[in-house]
Amino acid sequence: MKSLALFALGATLAAQTVPYERIRDAEKEPHNWLTYSGNYNGQRYSPLDLINTNNVKRLKVAWVHHTNTTESHETTPIVVDGIMFLTEGPNVVKSIDTRTGNLLWRYQKTIPQDLRLCCGRPNRGVAILNDTVYYGSIDAHFLALDAKTGRLKWDIEMADHKLGYSSTVAPLAVKDKIILGVAGGEYGIRGFLDAYDAKTGKRVWRFHTIPGPDDKDFGTWEGDSWKMGSAAIWTTGSYDPATNTTIWGTGNPGPDWNGDVRKGDNLYSCSFVGLDVDTGKKKWHFQFTPHDTHDWDATQVPVLIDGTFRGAPAKMVTTANRNGFYYVLDRTTGKFLAGKPFVKQTWAKGLDDNGKPMVLPGSEPTEEGNLVWPSLAGGTNWHSPSYSPQTNLFYVAAREQGAYFYKGEAEYKPGVIFNGGGQRNLPDEQPYGAIRALDATTGNLKWEFRTQTPQGVGVLSTKGGLLFTGTTQGDFFALHAATGELLWRFKTNGGMNSNAMSYAVDGKQYVAAAIGRSLYVFDLMEP
Repeated sequence: MKSLALFALGATLAAQTVPYERIRDAEKEPHNWLTYSGNYNGQRYSPLDLINTNNVKRLKVAWVHHTNTTESHETTPIVVDGIMFLTEGPNVVKSIDTRTGNLLWRYQKTIPQDLRLCCGRPNRGVAILNDTVYYGSIDAHFLALDAKTGRLKWDIEMADHKLGYSSTVAPLAVKDKIILGVAGGEYGIRGFLDAYDAKTGKRVWRFHTIPGPDDKDFGTWEGDSWKMGSAAIWTTGSYDPATNTTIWGTGNPGPDWNGDVRKGDNLYSCSFVGLDVDTGKKKWHFQFTPHDTHDWDATQVPVLIDGTFRGAPAKMVTTANRNGFYYVLDRTTGKFLAGKPFVKQTWAKGLDDNGKPMVLPGSEPTEEGNLVWPSLAGGTNWHSPSYSPQTNLFYVAAREQGAYFYKGEAEYKPGVIFNGGGQRNLPDEQPYGAIRALDATTGNLKWEFRTQTPQGVGVLSTKGGLLFTGTTQGDFFALHAATGELLWRFKTNGGMNSNAMSYAVDGKQYVAAAIGRSLYVFDLMEP
């Protein structure tokens, strides 16, 4: 299997050295964007304020980097000292000069033609540690590239793609390890999260997202259904250095819509799991949707917040879940603190004192189809939320849409779609989207900005008092983070399905987002 790395002749590239300490202390270098979410806490908040509420109307295109991909462009670039690293689905990694948009190097992996994929061939980004860029490929391989040249250091198979395994997640570099998981939740895989030695590529630990017979939580799957129970991991987790805990969200149980063949709560599907980084041992878990039959993955980015809860200091992890509820948990124990709906939902009476949903009768899929809110796409999806310490608001791209959920046959065959049903849209419904600002500790709505269609885009907040996001119709815009007022809008040539980020170089702040088949980068027009 051949791959290709090209280095742009004449380009100058300083040797990139990003030790763990730089990522841990990322707030000390706000001009960089060192991880998928900017830093370990998952807040997707930029401490830069050169672009702010007073001057955002002067924002213009600085440069555009076009791609050849026809896939959904879902990457979040990372930036280190003026050099950008990003992916293009399904199999390309690039390094770009952030000042000009010029290509420095390009790596392309040859991928097999017999991939088993449910939902396109996206990739959401890379990680960097020391002098190496790390990437999980669509055929479930783990790759390491020289950050200066794009030269391949290793290519390691994580799992067999012929069984439906793939990888679309941006890895997370923590201490001396690179952590990433596998996708494939519609193929009856057994999900897992891996940690690899950053220097050698040797696997250090593997955490199975479905407990086996040697796990104390084994028994929440009827019979042998745990062996093909899915619970994939396809969006990047967070990390708390103070407790050495990494927190990741898991996907749906398999089959998606027919729960008859997998009776029980189906741990650890649709959950957050808190793991010890050194050993991969589970410290805690919290399941948002036990025995999920609506494909409501919990793969949203965990957002870590230090603050107060009911008058006492608290270390929290927060999320707006695909099932329609907003949650606040204690991130040291996984204990439920608070929760409430942030979109219309008709499947649960509410949450009990432990955060478990009180499921309403008649909300399960049927052969004819059963009407439930939210739809398969959820109250929100994988796209990154944001939290601003300036406003203490949690920002989420919300979707208001219902659907008829139906169940069908569910016979497992290796490498074959294993979903047991599906959904149908309401023929007369006009769904819509909104950027919603929630009080981070209560989930109370503070403001919303409506869009004509359901939101499928991430959110970025900044110290400049701004909120950047877009639409799948090609709009990219900035809102006032405190009020939701529209301050600036730009029409692009393609729909957005990713998350914006921000960086600075030579004293100038930029905002970047993958939109359509291009990477758009904006800066301020001179006054």
